[in-house]
Amino acid sequence: MTDIDALRGAADTMKAVRERCVWSQQITHRDLVPYLIEESHEVIDAVEGGTRADLREELGDLLWQVLFHAAIAAQDPDDPFDIDDVAQTLTEKMVRRHPHVFGDAVATTPDEVLVHWNAAKAAEKRERRSVLDGVPSAMPSLARAQKVLGRAASVGAGEEVALAAHDAAEIGAAPETEEELGDLLLTLTATARANGWDAERALRERLRLLEDEVRDAEA
Repeated sequence: MTDIDALRGAADTMKAVRERCVWSQQITHRDLVPYLIEESHEVIDAVEGGTRADLREELGDLLWQVLFHAAIAAQDPDDPFDIDDVAQTLTEKMVRRHPHVFGDAVATTPDEVLVHWNAAKAAEKRERRSVLDGVPSAMPSLARAQKVLGRAASVGAGEEVALAAHDAAEIGAAPETEEELGDLLLTLTATARANGWDAERALRERLRLLEDEVRDAEA
């Protein structure tokens, strides 16, 4: 069986499950969100600490979530699409974003690849009015903070945060490795707990201030 046949077989299996399983028939896109999050984290666990067999299995479970969403979407009465539409849209996007692979553009370094990628992405997202558009609000706060800081730097915002990081590095308080960063984050979390603070809320609220600063810089 070829890879393409295997993928088609998985899609057909999902279609049969959707049509014949009384539990699956009732599931909506929203119902699947917790499972999608869980399966994504299980892939991360497999990447960071599992075996090759674990990774293969967990990638399959994550693929099942994609196939499940596509099977649900195919039954939408107003705007249906199926896994073939999803795959075609993905292929077209990846071809556009890799003109150095599928076109005449040249990229000999990762930085040059990123230039092409960002240019293609900007052309696709012309309706966006802020660099913050497209940053998922449901991301975990720490991951979202890193994403927002990167977007802020692109419009000259977030200097206060950058200066604080620079000052910490100057006095030797900043971590020098990811391991030390982990220790510092754990220490900060313990400090929050000891004071009765909500670490997630504290970061979310600080992020809101940074996002306001970014939008002011764009205005």
